[in-house]
Amino acid sequence: MVNLTINGTEHQVEADADMPLLWFIRDLLGLTGTKFGCGMAQCGACTVHLDGVAVRSCQTFVGDVGDAKITTIEGISGKVAETLQTVWADLDVPQCGYCQSGQLMSATELLTGNPKPTDEDIDAAMAGNLCRCATYHRIRAGIHEAAKRLEA
Repeated sequence: MVNLTINGTEHQVEADADMPLLWFIRDLLGLTGTKFGCGMAQCGACTVHLDGVAVRSCQTFVGDVGDAKITTIEGISGKVAETLQTVWADLDVPQCGYCQSGQLMSATELLTGNPKPTDEDIDAAMAGNLCRCATYHRIRAGIHEAAKRLEA
């Protein structure tokens, strides 16, 4: 039996400790906003927050989470996350959208810790998130715009 707190709710589910967190979230809880991409923590589609830190849930195992609070795209909230979501819609950042939950999770961590990121800061923070549609310029513009709106 595993106890995990996801999006503010405690879940007690029968699961093996070596189950990837991604499968726990998607298959056992039915939260499908976090996506499977590569399964090797290389693409970022599966990004969630553990105590506010972006991690790849495909390579984070249920038994390794401990007491950390998990936040998925369905549970992300607060001024930074809400501003990013608004900007994403305003600037039409996504194209196919598959990677965007991971992009938003990484961007939220970035702007929470660095409210005025440079292009280099954005590149470093977002480097682990791949976009098959190559909307990187729109993602960067969205992060800059969100930073401006948060500063205002």
